[in-house]
Amino acid sequence: MSESKHQIRALYTASTVTVYQAYAPEIGLPAAHDGRFPSAWQRDRMTWIKPSFLWMMYRCGWAAKEGQETALAIEITREGFEWALANACLAHYEHGLHPDRSTWKRQLKRAPARVQWDPERDLHLQPLAHRSLQLGLAGEAAERYADKWIVSISDVTALAHAIHAHVRDGALDAAQQLLPAERPYPASDTLLAHLRG
Repeated sequence: MSESKHQIRALYTASTVTVYQAYAPEIGLPAAHDGRFPSAWQRDRMTWIKPSFLWMMYRCGWAAKEGQETALAIEITREGFEWALANACLAHYEHGLHPDRSTWKRQLKRAPARVQWDPERDLHLQPLAHRSLQLGLAGEAAERYADKWIVSISDVTALAHAIHAHVRDGALDAAQQLLPAERPYPASDTLLAHLRG
C-alpha cells in the first residue's frame, strides 16, 4: 500500500505534538522564556503552526529572515491539535471534496482553523513528493492555542543554525542526526477525511 500524499508527520508523545513557528525576537524570546506568548502577540490574527521542522526552516530561511529570527518548538496537547483538525476547513476549494465553491466559501468563513498541504522539504529545502501540513488558527482556535493547548515553548534557533551549518558544509548525515524525530502522526482517516483533496 502506498503512503498517503497527505500525511501528518510530527514529533509527538502520548499526550503532546510539537509544532513550529518563527517570530521576531521581541515575541519569540519572551515566549520561550515564559512558556506562553507575550501580550504583544496578536491573537486576533491568523497564526500558522507547522509540525514539520524542515518546512518551518524553508519558511523562515533557517531563522534568518527578517521578523522570523527566533524559531520556536511549541509542544501542544494532542487533544487541542485534533480539535483544530476536526474544526478546520481546507484553505482551497477541492472539486469532489466540497459540494460546490459557495458551500466551501461558507465553511471556510465559519471555520476557526484552516489547512494547507504544501510540499514537504528536504535538508536543502527542496520540495519532496509528499505534502506537509500547515494549520492556520484564528478566532476560537487561536484563543484555545494560546490559553489552553500550549504545554511548553522552546527556542530552537541554535538548533536551526547548527543543522544549516552542517548542510552548508555538506555534512548531511550530521545534519540528519540533529533533526527532530518526526514520524507519521496517528490521525484517523475520519479526522482527516474533510481535509484531503
